[in-house]
Amino acid sequence: MSPGPGADSAPAPQSDHDTPAPPARASGRSRYLPGRLIPGTARIPGTARFRTRRRTRTGPRADVPGTGPRPVSLVKTPGPTGRPATDGPATDGPATGGSPSAGPDTGGADRGPGGMFSSLRIRNYRLFASGAVVSNTGTWMARITQDWLVLSLTGSSAAVGITTAMQFLPMLLFGLYGGVIADRFPKRTLLFFTQGAMSFGGLFLAALTLSGNVQVWHVYMTAFFTGLVTVVDNPTRQTFVSEMVGPDQVRNAVSLNSANFQSARLLGPAIAGVLTAAVGPGWAFLANGLSFLAPLTCLLLMRTAELHPGPRTPRGKGQLREGLRYVSHRPELIWPIVLIGFIGMFGFNFPIWLSAYADDIFHGGSGMYGLFNTLMAVGSVVGALLAARRGTSRLRVLVGAAVAFGALQIVAAVTPSLWVFALLLVPIGMLGLTVNVTANSSVQLGTDPAMRGRVISLFMMVFVGGTPIGGPLFGWLTDAYGVQISMAVGGLVSAVSALVVGLVLARAADLRLKVDLRRGQPHLRFVPKRDLVTVA
Repeated sequence: MSPGPGADSAPAPQSDHDTPAPPARASGRSRYLPGRLIPGTARIPGTARFRTRRRTRTGPRADVPGTGPRPVSLVKTPGPTGRPATDGPATDGPATGGSPSAGPDTGGADRGPGGMFSSLRIRNYRLFASGAVVSNTGTWMARITQDWLVLSLTGSSAAVGITTAMQFLPMLLFGLYGGVIADRFPKRTLLFFTQGAMSFGGLFLAALTLSGNVQVWHVYMTAFFTGLVTVVDNPTRQTFVSEMVGPDQVRNAVSLNSANFQSARLLGPAIAGVLTAAVGPGWAFLANGLSFLAPLTCLLLMRTAELHPGPRTPRGKGQLREGLRYVSHRPELIWPIVLIGFIGMFGFNFPIWLSAYADDIFHGGSGMYGLFNTLMAVGSVVGALLAARRGTSRLRVLVGAAVAFGALQIVAAVTPSLWVFALLLVPIGMLGLTVNVTANSSVQLGTDPAMRGRVISLFMMVFVGGTPIGGPLFGWLTDAYGVQISMAVGGLVSAVSALVVGLVLARAADLRLKVDLRRGQPHLRFVPKRDLVTVA
């Protein structure tokens, strides 16, 4: 199961004007923190409010219900306790200091409230995480076995790409509808249906494989069915997280969910490799189908009185268009989604690349393929735990990690050494997970709870919906020009797109790159183009 929020609604965002607010003091002092990208400012009872003396760029948002002008501001709004919002999400609405930031760090704590594993203190979330680690292990077993089975049946990397495309094509076609459903119905109830349906898909493929009747089109069909269920399951699971933990623990829970998923990635390939070698791939599919009994049981054991249900959207016309308009007017939402779309389409084609490296380049077979996936999972777990330790979702971290992710892919693609390639998979996994978690939590925390299902479904549609295009494309590149060329092209596109998005975000925040070669000073950093005066 995967990360995401959805919680109590927050005050509607209000616009800033030129007239400074009356002086107020929340905690006896104030700090000027330049270079922050936040969706806007809001009046929070009992707190101070920062304003700038220069005019911020605003524009009417009459077409987006419940919102006013949304400036791209460089000044951070304090949280509800008077502390800087970097200490954790201040509140769960779009106009709080819990929004993503893009500017330089000038101090303050970076850790979320309560430490790296603070979300696990909540009983409902502990149940959720326990069930998730079992089903995630089964999912990784099935994923690795599925890719290897298709490669064994066809001998074609393009066929592996088609399988991946079939699984993610429904998200591209129907992803936004899944967000509407997630916003409209109780999320715990929806999860009973989606998790049960995924169990059925795993058992169906197991029956075909164990009986010896499996053909490649059966795998395609099962992958497409799983993708259809994922259309609803993904945004529902994402937004259900904050109903369990509340707004203060969203970032931490998002990161721990990713660590959970990637930890299962350490176990799944290893178990799948042993089962496949010993008794055949059908048993791995059977284990996947049965693994969904764990999250279903944990959902039953949850205490519904301890949940924090968010507002449910009533049935109505134009809800898809409303969600798209909502995102289109917010650069702090739209550009991370654009970046994650490029990374998902061009940078996350590892089932194709790693299977080809294991089979064609290093001639190691399924055991080496499992080792490659395990090494990437080690890096991903490290990246997820570091993200859980951080209390903020900064857009500069997102851009920097995406650039490094693409650059390391290029280096790995051209190395002739097996061990250098294998070791590079660890930081590649760490950076890829950092990109995913940072973009995910930035978008969630910058979104109004009533819109969160639709925004997260757009995020997931862009992220995994590009796979039906990228999978066959890079499968064809691998077959036609070799896996080294294919992987290098994917890394190059990822790095270039991250640089472009970073420059766009810096321009939106009115920043410029400052180069300082003096000893003891940061050599490269973004600073405001104009001096800002902050009134506390």
